[in-house]
Amino acid sequence: MMRVWVLPLLLVFCGAGVAAGWWSGGSPGAAVVGLVVFVGLAWLCSPLVFPRSVGAQEARRLSALDGRPVVFWRPGCTYCMRLRIRLGRRARHLHWVDIWRDPAGAAAVRAVNEGNETVPTVFVDGRPHTNPDPAWVRELLGGRARPTPT
Repeated sequence: MMRVWVLPLLLVFCGAGVAAGWWSGGSPGAAVVGLVVFVGLAWLCSPLVFPRSVGAQEARRLSALDGRPVVFWRPGCTYCMRLRIRLGRRARHLHWVDIWRDPAGAAAVRAVNEGNETVPTVFVDGRPHTNPDPAWVRELLGGRARPTPT
Protein backbone atom coordinates (compact mmCIF):
# COMPACT_ATOMS: atom_id res chain seq x y z
CA MET A 1 0.00 0.00 0.00
CA MET A 2 2.74 2.44 0.92
CA ARG A 3 4.75 2.01 -2.27
CA VAL A 4 2.02 3.70 -4.34
CA TRP A 5 2.72 6.90 -2.40
CA VAL A 6 6.55 6.82 -2.56
CA LEU A 7 6.87 8.78 -5.81
CA PRO A 8 4.24 11.42 -4.94
CA LEU A 9 5.74 11.97 -1.49
CA LEU A 10 9.24 12.15 -2.94
CA LEU A 11 8.06 14.81 -5.41
CA VAL A 12 6.42 16.85 -2.64
CA PHE A 13 9.54 16.69 -0.44
CA CYS A 14 11.85 17.56 -3.34
CA GLY A 15 9.55 20.42 -4.30
CA ALA A 16 9.58 21.71 -0.74
CA GLY A 17 13.38 21.57 -0.68
CA VAL A 18 13.71 23.37 -4.01
CA ALA A 19 11.14 25.96 -2.94
CA ALA A 20 12.94 26.53 0.37
CA GLY A 21 16.20 27.09 -1.48
CA TRP A 22 14.63 29.60 -3.86
CA TRP A 23 12.80 31.33 -1.01
CA SER A 24 16.00 31.72 1.02
CA GLY A 25 17.77 32.90 -2.12
CA GLY A 26 15.36 35.80 -2.43
CA SER A 27 13.01 34.44 -5.10
CA PRO A 28 9.68 33.87 -3.35
CA GLY A 29 7.74 33.93 -6.64
CA ALA A 30 9.87 31.19 -8.15
CA ALA A 31 9.58 29.23 -4.91
CA VAL A 32 5.79 29.29 -5.03
CA VAL A 33 5.67 28.37 -8.72
CA GLY A 34 8.19 25.56 -8.22
CA LEU A 35 6.27 24.16 -5.28
CA VAL A 36 3.00 24.25 -7.24
CA VAL A 37 4.66 22.42 -10.14
CA PHE A 38 6.06 19.70 -7.87
CA VAL A 39 2.74 19.26 -6.05
CA GLY A 40 0.98 19.03 -9.42
CA LEU A 41 3.38 16.34 -10.58
CA ALA A 42 2.89 14.49 -7.30
CA TRP A 43 -0.87 14.60 -7.80
CA LEU A 44 -0.53 13.23 -11.36
CA CYS A 45 1.64 10.36 -10.11
CA SER A 46 -0.70 9.50 -7.26
CA PRO A 47 -3.61 7.06 -7.27
CA LEU A 48 -5.93 10.05 -6.74
CA VAL A 49 -6.01 10.78 -10.49
CA PHE A 50 -7.58 7.40 -11.25
CA PRO A 51 -11.14 6.30 -10.58
CA ARG A 52 -11.63 4.06 -7.56
CA SER A 53 -9.97 0.69 -8.05
CA VAL A 54 -11.75 -2.59 -7.47
CA GLY A 55 -10.38 -6.11 -7.24
CA ALA A 56 -9.88 -8.20 -10.36
CA GLN A 57 -12.71 -10.60 -9.52
CA GLU A 58 -15.13 -7.76 -8.82
CA ALA A 59 -14.10 -5.98 -12.03
CA ARG A 60 -14.68 -9.13 -14.08
CA ARG A 61 -18.08 -9.62 -12.45
CA LEU A 62 -19.09 -6.01 -13.12
CA SER A 63 -17.79 -6.18 -16.68
CA ALA A 64 -19.87 -9.29 -17.33
CA LEU A 65 -22.94 -7.41 -16.08
CA ASP A 66 -22.49 -4.08 -17.86
CA GLY A 67 -20.07 -4.90 -20.71
CA ARG A 68 -17.58 -2.19 -19.76
CA PRO A 69 -13.85 -2.86 -20.27
CA VAL A 70 -11.51 -3.62 -17.37
CA VAL A 71 -8.23 -1.68 -17.11
CA PHE A 72 -5.32 -3.11 -15.13
CA TRP A 73 -2.96 -0.30 -14.07
CA ARG A 74 -0.43 0.72 -11.43
CA PRO A 75 0.44 4.09 -9.88
CA GLY A 76 3.38 5.93 -11.42
CA CYS A 77 3.00 4.25 -14.82
CA THR A 78 3.32 6.94 -17.49
CA TYR A 79 1.35 4.91 -20.02
CA CYS A 80 -1.48 4.47 -17.50
CA MET A 81 -1.45 8.22 -16.83
CA ARG A 82 -1.54 8.90 -20.56
CA LEU A 83 -4.55 6.62 -20.97
CA ARG A 84 -6.32 8.12 -17.95
CA ILE A 85 -5.73 11.72 -19.05
CA ARG A 86 -6.70 11.08 -22.68
CA LEU A 87 -9.93 9.39 -21.59
CA GLY A 88 -10.95 12.37 -19.50
CA ARG A 89 -14.36 11.96 -17.90
CA ARG A 90 -14.94 8.74 -19.85
CA ALA A 91 -12.41 7.00 -17.59
CA ARG A 92 -15.09 6.51 -14.96
CA HIS A 93 -16.93 4.26 -17.41
CA LEU A 94 -14.19 1.64 -17.09
CA HIS A 95 -13.46 -0.77 -14.26
CA TRP A 96 -9.95 -0.02 -12.92
CA VAL A 97 -7.80 -2.61 -11.12
CA ASP A 98 -4.61 -1.48 -9.38
CA ILE A 99 -2.23 -4.43 -9.77
CA TRP A 100 -0.13 -3.26 -6.82
CA ARG A 101 -3.12 -3.60 -4.52
CA ASP A 102 -4.61 -6.75 -6.02
CA PRO A 103 -2.40 -9.84 -6.44
CA ALA A 104 -5.08 -11.52 -8.59
CA GLY A 105 -4.99 -8.53 -10.93
CA ALA A 106 -1.20 -8.71 -11.19
CA ALA A 107 -1.45 -12.43 -11.94
CA ALA A 108 -4.04 -11.78 -14.67
CA VAL A 109 -1.72 -9.25 -16.32
CA ARG A 110 1.29 -11.58 -16.12
CA ALA A 111 -0.78 -14.41 -17.63
CA VAL A 112 -1.43 -12.45 -20.83
CA ASN A 113 1.89 -10.57 -21.09
CA GLU A 114 4.45 -13.39 -21.09
CA GLY A 115 5.03 -13.10 -17.34
CA ASN A 116 5.47 -9.32 -17.37
CA GLU A 117 3.32 -6.84 -15.48
CA THR A 118 2.88 -4.62 -18.53
CA VAL A 119 0.20 -2.01 -17.95
CA PRO A 120 -2.16 -0.66 -18.93
CA THR A 121 -3.74 -3.90 -20.03
CA VAL A 122 -7.35 -3.47 -21.07
CA PHE A 123 -9.69 -6.44 -21.19
CA VAL A 124 -12.61 -6.05 -23.60
CA ASP A 125 -15.05 -8.95 -23.72
CA GLY A 126 -12.41 -11.10 -22.03
CA ARG A 127 -9.74 -10.32 -24.64
CA PRO A 128 -6.57 -8.51 -23.47
CA HIS A 129 -5.16 -5.45 -25.20
CA THR A 130 -1.79 -4.37 -23.84
CA ASN A 131 -1.10 -0.63 -23.89
CA PRO A 132 -3.85 0.16 -26.40
CA ASP A 133 -4.11 3.48 -28.17
CA PRO A 134 -6.14 5.82 -25.92
CA ALA A 135 -8.10 7.01 -28.97
CA TRP A 136 -9.22 3.44 -29.62
CA VAL A 137 -10.37 3.04 -26.01
CA ARG A 138 -12.19 6.38 -26.20
CA GLU A 139 -13.97 5.27 -29.39
CA LEU A 140 -14.80 1.94 -27.78
CA LEU A 141 -16.51 3.75 -24.92
CA GLY A 142 -18.42 5.85 -27.42
CA GLY A 143 -19.72 2.67 -29.05
CA ARG A 144 -18.10 3.43 -32.42
CA ALA A 145 -15.36 0.78 -32.37
CA ARG A 146 -15.36 -2.97 -32.02
CA PRO A 147 -12.64 -4.91 -30.21
CA THR A 148 -9.77 -5.76 -32.51
CA PRO A 149 -6.66 -7.74 -31.65
CA THR A 150 -3.61 -5.67 -30.77
